[in-house]
Amino acid sequence: MAEHDLHEYSRALVADIQALTDADNGSNPNTFTQYVFEILEEAGVSSDAALAFYSSRGLEIYGYGLPGDGSSLDLYTTDFSLTPFSSKLTKAESDGLFRRLFAFLGKHGAIRLNQVDNIDVHDMCVGAEKALPNVPKIRLFLLSNRVSTTSAPEPTEFEGIPVVYELWDLERLHRHETSGSIGEPIKVTFAHPLPCLAAHSEEPNYSVVLAVIPGRQLAELYKEHRTRLLELNVRSFLQARGAVNKGIRETLLNTPGKFLAYNNGVTATASDVDFETDAAGSPVAIRSMTGLQIVNGGQTTASLHHVLTRDKKDLDGVHVQMKLTIVDPAYLSEIVPKISQYSNTQNKVTLVDFSSNHEFHVAFERVSRSLWAPAADGSGQETRWFYERARGQYTDKSAEYETRAAQRKFRLITPTRQRLSKSDLATFVHSWEQLPYWVSRGAQKNFVHFMERIEKSDPVVDVQYCKRAIATALLFQAADRIARTHSAGSHKRLITTYMVARLSLAAEKRIDLDRIWNEQSITDALRDALDELCPLIMETVISAERHVSEWAKKPDCWDEVSRIPWTLPDVLAAELTAEPFEIASPESTESDEAEAAVEDIPSEEWKALADWAREGRVLRAVDRQVADRVAQRLSQGRRVTGAQARQAVEAYEEALRHGFRPVPVDLDHETA
Repeated sequence: MAEHDLHEYSRALVADIQALTDADNGSNPNTFTQYVFEILEEAGVSSDAALAFYSSRGLEIYGYGLPGDGSSLDLYTTDFSLTPFSSKLTKAESDGLFRRLFAFLGKHGAIRLNQVDNIDVHDMCVGAEKALPNVPKIRLFLLSNRVSTTSAPEPTEFEGIPVVYELWDLERLHRHETSGSIGEPIKVTFAHPLPCLAAHSEEPNYSVVLAVIPGRQLAELYKEHRTRLLELNVRSFLQARGAVNKGIRETLLNTPGKFLAYNNGVTATASDVDFETDAAGSPVAIRSMTGLQIVNGGQTTASLHHVLTRDKKDLDGVHVQMKLTIVDPAYLSEIVPKISQYSNTQNKVTLVDFSSNHEFHVAFERVSRSLWAPAADGSGQETRWFYERARGQYTDKSAEYETRAAQRKFRLITPTRQRLSKSDLATFVHSWEQLPYWVSRGAQKNFVHFMERIEKSDPVVDVQYCKRAIATALLFQAADRIARTHSAGSHKRLITTYMVARLSLAAEKRIDLDRIWNEQSITDALRDALDELCPLIMETVISAERHVSEWAKKPDCWDEVSRIPWTLPDVLAAELTAEPFEIASPESTESDEAEAAVEDIPSEEWKALADWAREGRVLRAVDRQVADRVAQRLSQGRRVTGAQARQAVEAYEEALRHGFRPVPVDLDHETA
């Protein structure tokens, strides 16, 4: 994480909290707590969190949450600083704050007796008292806008109930606030304009110029932007394993003056170029480029960087020819694949490779790479999934880290088991979409069919799409492990895809993919169901009378598997969602509708609802508070978006059911 980005985020965060505190006439710690509640809600980490500050000797708590599914009792404490970089949150400080929060568990009964007038704290104590006899776990959250020097404590217990600790410091908040964000286009400004020769073109959407760029400058561009420079390349740098890469390195080390003669150079694209022109108006030099991408020549570019940084070889005197195509961004997906296909002569490129720069894969890479997967083992160590849009990207990314310690950290955060390629994605999604006979036809054919379906459906590749697609990967991987325990042998992958497809069919796609993402694993009920299903699949797919591989490729095989007399176990049926998961769900549409519904209700009406609920002790604390926040936001001309808008609409409908009657707005008075 860039230190500059973290400082900028921190400054903006403090400014936002202060502005919100002033607008709401509240306190900075409470405002910050509520701010983080909304982040956690949007991230799917927690839900139904409400403010309820209480402090006494040896005890401090800022809020609580009682998720509707009864999965946990959540308690929150806060550490907020107006100067967060003046000191770090130490282990001693965080341990002390967690101890003060933990103390609430043993004292909530006594606190309740003295909090009749403080409705929020009273409701928190009552909620904890009701939840503790049945709740399967307790989660203690420490929210801080400082950088922590330690991780959260190891899990403990309270009266036999597991207690897990969640530390959300500045770095972790920054990761989640930027999760799913898209990087800015690369802009390059040349201190000494790059001489070029323009080729005349009648085409309206692109033009071509030829240039020679210093090798050192190209290496430094790669050093600054790394694989972002190669996002539209059909594959990433494949390391120095092939003969071509070794040849590049040997030339740079031994005969650098001949590099221009020996090397094919690079093919690049840009969305905009600022030229110096001659008297006739023809381009003669490049001042700057926006949206620069190396679409062919990634090996050359990364090899230059490797020799400069690893071999410590001065690249002065090394020059690289560059063909630069200035392309209207709307035509990138049409033109770039052809540039790659017709100019590539280095390593073998497959059909899967040539789809690397398709807008779907570029979007999936960008969004999925910025996601942080929840810690699955209680350690608090979040991880990333690595979508390898182009061959070799994972190895190339790992090689960017020059020390063994840095490489180990990269592999800890981005483990190899969480790397997936384009053909992997096609396998996982097609298994879920009940197309196992396509998966069985091999990676290339399955991928081609996947792309045909992508072209027809044109999915919106957003954070939700990526999370659910990765959830199908987790499901497939779990099923694959089960197939191994049943000795599926060389037919394991065929059995796995049919197993996932049959499960998807039986569940009508109502397996909770969002839960799989949030837990980074499947449930015990789902695992048991797959274990029960596996031998039935094997009996149908593997037969001595048929050639298994050929049989699995036929739709008739799926027809036979789909008619296997098997129903979901009751314990799994109880976990199913009300609606099927098509990976890309209409949640964004639901959010838009909720936002419109909230804005249709005047701020005065939201304030009246909050006061009515508080006076009559109706609704949950979280619903009362969301009505207050919506009233404040609307009165200040601020939007109410996402999960908060959906929660507000639910609270409003619940209030109506409990007897709330809106006071008609006096339109004449408003006009006056």
